[in-house]
Amino acid sequence: MSSCENPNTDKDALMTRRQKFDGQTKICVKCKQNTGNVVVRYAVYCKSCFFLLVQTRFRKVLEPSINAVPDEPRRKALRAVGSLVIGFSGGTSSTALLDLVAKTYFAPRTIGDAKDDAALKGGKDHPRNAEKGIWKGNPAVCYVEVCGAFPGEKDRIEEIREVVGYAGKPFEYIPLRLEDAFDPNWWDRIGGGNIGTSARILGLDLSDEGLRLVHSSSNLNPHDALRMYLSSLPTQTAFYSAIQILIRILLLHTAASRKASHLVLGTSLTALSVNLISGIAQGAGFAVAEEAKEEWNPRPEQGIKVRVLRPMKDIGMKECAIWDWWNGLREHGRGKNAIGALTRDFIYGLESDYPATVSTVARTCAKLTPKEGSNGVCIMCERPAQHGVQGWKARISIRSYHEASSAVSGKSRPPHLTEDEISNLTKFPVNSSSATSNSASLTARLCYACHTLLTSRSSRGTSSNPAGNSSDVPLPLWVHPTIGSADAGNPVDNQGEADEGTRSVKLSRKDMESRIADFLLPDSE
Repeated sequence: MSSCENPNTDKDALMTRRQKFDGQTKICVKCKQNTGNVVVRYAVYCKSCFFLLVQTRFRKVLEPSINAVPDEPRRKALRAVGSLVIGFSGGTSSTALLDLVAKTYFAPRTIGDAKDDAALKGGKDHPRNAEKGIWKGNPAVCYVEVCGAFPGEKDRIEEIREVVGYAGKPFEYIPLRLEDAFDPNWWDRIGGGNIGTSARILGLDLSDEGLRLVHSSSNLNPHDALRMYLSSLPTQTAFYSAIQILIRILLLHTAASRKASHLVLGTSLTALSVNLISGIAQGAGFAVAEEAKEEWNPRPEQGIKVRVLRPMKDIGMKECAIWDWWNGLREHGRGKNAIGALTRDFIYGLESDYPATVSTVARTCAKLTPKEGSNGVCIMCERPAQHGVQGWKARISIRSYHEASSAVSGKSRPPHLTEDEISNLTKFPVNSSSATSNSASLTARLCYACHTLLTSRSSRGTSSNPAGNSSDVPLPLWVHPTIGSADAGNPVDNQGEADEGTRSVKLSRKDMESRIADFLLPDSE
């Protein structure tokens, strides 16, 4: 078999693949007694020690963040200020998360069981503390059905209801649909806030990169509004990223409506690494820390601060699959495409060949911090937004011929166009600038990732898009209260700064010479 390696490279400098199992170590590394049943990151574990390993990692991530104030070295009793909501997708790690939460914190305890009484020694494990419970009220399992975004996709709400039923009596099942993001009835039901009449009829013009807000004349039902919003997005990556944003915000608002203090998600170590790299690739590097742990502040009238936790972030996808298999749990996962799928395949390959690399990706990204502070919250994804996004993006991006200043001169000039032709193409049209300045824009209120999601360009769109749809696109309901009725027809306060960066165009050589002709000294003979 031929090799593609460099023959001139030192063999010792090459990264050789380490064997997952040497074939000799058959005893569990934890108990040193039982024969191993599974290999986890080059270590052999028996079945009982594997269960203990997963539960320990799960509690180590979750419990320090349960109390309102992080635990000190001497831990107090676990007591949350609100209820618990579990975001459930039906996938491998999500199924394991639900089972772990049910068995660890909501398992029925037999009264008078000597073994259980001996396990509860004292302090935070004292029987009186165990009877009170950690979270207030009953826990809820929230599932967002996304079949409305995919024609012909099966509705799995009832299947997930059966899965949640296996977890036990305390859990309440809350089914949601992706189109609820455009349903005023759902918004009123969760107490999302009052939306003025003028704000309800606002739409978004995606045909203009200024993202102008327009008065919408269409009266669509939630399902059609969702399909129109997704089909208007420019790329497949934007399509799937928008779905993830809608799911996340739906879960957050549902948690806030239940006065929940914690929203736990089943993001495994493998999925976390995928999300981190995929988010950075799509421009969400400023909020990369939010992928591992975040605190979401709802509107004052909605409820308390929601702490979003991912207790499975130290447990790989392989361990989650083994947990589900040995506990007889069913999975109802669904695949995804675009940049996220490419990153997922890459990370899955790393986990298969070099398991330690996946945890290294997550730990490295956890150390990343932005150099500058936040400039508020993005009204689309409701995550921190950096300052000066549009001015910076205008300096590094070529969005159209009107901004193709680098093509005016030099070797990068297209061979079929002359310098004067390119100069004419790059002149900013007067009508476009006046139209942008006379209407409100969403640009200044978005983070870099969401602005890129709405304005990115590709040779292939998301689907066949009827003509005219992109000029009147409905917006998710949580965007409307932030915009307010006063924005309709009025320019955004700091839009001028962004427009200045967008309208800067490099002049041709002849234009530059004509402008500085009066200041040039005559050539000496």
